[in-house]
Order: sequence, then C-alpha cells, then structure tokens
Amino acid sequence: MKIFQPMYDRAIVWSKYRHAPWLLFGLSVAEAVFFPVMPELMLAPMCLAQPKRGFWFAAISLLGSILGMCVGYAIGFYAIEWAMPFIAKMGYAAQFDSIKQQAAANGFWLLLIAGFTPVPFKIFTLASGAVGMPLLPFFAGATIGRGKRVFLVAGAIRLGGEKAEAALRKNIEPVGWAALALLIGVIAWLYLRSHGA
Repeated sequence: MKIFQPMYDRAIVWSKYRHAPWLLFGLSVAEAVFFPVMPELMLAPMCLAQPKRGFWFAAISLLGSILGMCVGYAIGFYAIEWAMPFIAKMGYAAQFDSIKQQAAANGFWLLLIAGFTPVPFKIFTLASGAVGMPLLPFFAGATIGRGKRVFLVAGAIRLGGEKAEAALRKNIEPVGWAALALLIGVIAWLYLRSHGA
C-alpha cells in the first residue's frame, strides 16, 4: 500500500504554481495542525526548480510550521477534549496517552525526534499543549526538530540536484516507513526508560 507517493505527486503539482511559496507556508501551517501532507514533499521540487532559493523556501516552511505548532499547542492546552475525536479519527487515540507522558517527561527530546519523521507533527504539538509543557523547551525542540528536516531537504537538493530529488521520489515509501519505525522505536525506548524497565 502506497501512502507517501500520492502525497508527493500532489505536492509536485502544487510546487509549480506562481504562488508556491505562499502555498508552502500554508501547507506548513496546516500540516502542523491538521493536514496529513508533509511540507517537504512540496519543498523538494521547489528547491529543485530554484536551487539558489532553497534555503529561503526552507525558512518559509519553518515559519509556517512554527505558526502551526503554536496553534496545535493552544488547542492541546485549551481544548484537548474537542480535539480528541480528531485524534481518534487519525488513528492515534490509543497512543496519545503515551505520547502525552513522554511530552511531560522528555518533551524537548521527543519534539526534536518527532520533527524529523513523517509521523504527524500535530500529535506531538497537541500532546505538548495537553500536558502544559513549558514553552521554552517546546519551541526549542519543535523548531530545531522541524528546522533540521526542511533545511536538510534544501541542502541535499542544493548539493545533489536532480539526482537527490530522483532518489527521494524513488525511495519515498521506504524512507517514510523507516522514519515511522524509527520514531516508534524511540518512543518505546523513552517510555521504557521513564518507567524504569
């Protein structure tokens, strides 16, 4: 079953629009709150089309993600009961309590890792808000975690050009699933570590 490839193909279409930077910003905001498409899937073809502006596009994406994570944190803090049906619909209701515990115990590190995977970032921002994670480690972890992702994409395409984009396109499914498996492993490790196992 292909999940990441159709999202990538849609993002390539969006990247060709004249207002693509605004679409990238909006996609980054929406992905951090509710939308399932990773902004890197739009960022990559934009960087390929204009490699010298790649880091500027990455900065636009990061700013959108920061705005989105603020909204996600606020929803988690003030209205988590309202958001729970949405979390359940996404299939994360069972894991949400564990993610909340990790956000309370190891929030900075959790966000640092979560921002570097294709797992919905919104789950982590909602959980961080729900447990009232202090704002400084929240913003630091989430900004660094997400910043690594977008600037790594821009840098790789700047260095690798069309070959880097072709490799990303060819391997998007295994890369996405490997990152998902890595995140699950890290969450399990943090959980076991915090419970003295």
